[in-house]
Parts: sequence; structure tokens; C-alpha cells
Amino acid sequence: MDYLSLIKKPIESELNDFISLFNTSLTHEDGLLGSALAHIRQRGGKRMRPMLILLVAKNYGTVSSVTQHGAVGLELLHTASLVHDDVVDESSERRGQASVNATYDNKVAVLVGDYILSTALLNVSFTGYQTIIQNLAELGRTLSNGEILQLTNIQNQEISEEVYYQVIRQKTAALFESCATVGALSVGATPEQVEQARKFGQNIGIIFQIRDDIFDYFDSKEIGKPTGNDMAEGKLTLPVIYALNTYPQDDMLALAKKVKDGAVSTDEIGVLVEFAKSHGGIEYAEKCMDHFAEEGHKFIETEVTDPQLKQAFTAYLDFVIQRNN
Repeated sequence: MDYLSLIKKPIESELNDFISLFNTSLTHEDGLLGSALAHIRQRGGKRMRPMLILLVAKNYGTVSSVTQHGAVGLELLHTASLVHDDVVDESSERRGQASVNATYDNKVAVLVGDYILSTALLNVSFTGYQTIIQNLAELGRTLSNGEILQLTNIQNQEISEEVYYQVIRQKTAALFESCATVGALSVGATPEQVEQARKFGQNIGIIFQIRDDIFDYFDSKEIGKPTGNDMAEGKLTLPVIYALNTYPQDDMLALAKKVKDGAVSTDEIGVLVEFAKSHGGIEYAEKCMDHFAEEGHKFIETEVTDPQLKQAFTAYLDFVIQRNN
């Protein structure tokens, strides 16, 4: 099924307007900065987060310049965070394309990320909505805190599902949560509607990250990262956390400690990956996604009345669950 076409159908013209405004915001005439921004624009992506903003806004009202500038501000903040993350993680590529720090260097990447962040703040100020400006500022703090929490968790020898969720709520989920919130705020939705949208965004974000983590247990050129890449970076994700806590084995726990210590080999990562897969880790993670999806469907049933929008929201939720990259 072509989920993306179904998602875009009721917001096609609004999405085109967003892309035009986003590309204009991410353009500069000066040589090095202009070149780096053009490099980032080439990624494009599926526009999942802006589409969520537009869908929520259209569900509760009419997409306006407030919605569009809010969407651009959020997407630019996300873009800036990715540029900075690649520097922190020493990543050489982002979804199959050379990262900014690999193409130029860390100094350029940090400064370009700062420029994009400032452009995000500028765009969100154009909304004139104090609540939207505050939301973006709080999101920036939350994303940074999530990254720091993840680094702290790597050093923590405890293997905790609770901490795993704490990290992804402050990283991936916070961004989707903010998108849904800003979409509702931009069209004057009631506080109750804003809260329902926020919860839907959070559930979407949690599903998105769990699916992303499952990818790491399988080889795929589409995904653009090798099996066990998260473990190579010191991260234990939901499938292996479940397997280790449900079927604790001294040799596997010792390997998990080596992951957190940054001392694990590629072969040892392979052993842990297979352990997680053979002890129900993938199935458990998928079951968790289904739980959050049920909550998402409740929002669609109770908050979305327009048939075309209902179809688009359902396609959005299904795509996040079933995507393969």
C-alpha cells in the first residue's frame, strides 16, 4: 500500500508550500555556508514531522502562515540537532549521505548547526504565538537533555527498560509530540484538543524509535546502517534489554557490560544480536509498538471526523509501524 500518498492527499498543497518555505529558509548566498546548506537540503526526506503538523492543524482548523512557520521552525530545529548529533557521534554519514562533519569538518558542522538553529528561532518568532515559541524553546532543551541522558545511560551498568523509554521520550518522541502540539496550537484548538494531539504525537514518536531500533538487528542497505551499530555506540535497545532481563545469562550480561564500556567486538555484537532475536526480543518490541498504536487509533477514532483525514492519519500510523527505512 502506498501509505505516503494517502498521508499527503488532504495536505498536498500545504505540504508544497511548506517545502518551498523550508528550502528558502535553508538557503544562503555565501560560499561555504551556502554550500553546506545545499548539501543538507539534498537529503529532503519523507517530511514525516511537517506532515504531522499539517494533518493535526487541518483536523482542528485551517492551515495558515502560523502553521507553516511553526512547521519550518520545528523541522529546522530537528535538522540542526541532526547536524550536531553527527559531530557528537562522530558519524560519517546520515541515511546514506555523507554527513556535514565528514564533508567539511567538525568546526563547520557545529557552526552550520548553530546557524540553522537560529533560523529555526527566527521562523517560529514569525508565528507571533507565545505558546508556540515557548514550545520550540522547551523542545530544544528536551532534545539536548535526552542526548545527555543517553550518554549517561551508556555509563550506567543497569539494563533498564524504564530508562530506555525515558531516553526515547526525550529524544524522538518529544519531537513528534511537539509537532502535533504546534499543529493544534497554530489553529486555535482547545486545551483538551491540544492535549489529545500531544499524546498522539508522543505515541507516534515512541513507535518510530522502537521501529528504528528493530532495524539495527537486521542487515539492510535501505536503512543505511550496519547490524549492531547501536551496540557499537554503547547503546542497548529494547529487543536486547528484554532478552537480557527475561532470560539473564552471565555470559550475555558480560557482553552487555562490554557494550556499555565501549569494549565490545563486532563478533560479540553479533552474538548479542542473535541472543536478542532468538529469545523473543523482536517480537516483544513489536508487541510494545502495537500497544502504542492502539492508543494512536483511539485518537483517530475520537478526534478525527473528516473521512479523508481519518484515512491519512491511519496511513500515517500504519506507515510508522511498518516502514522499512
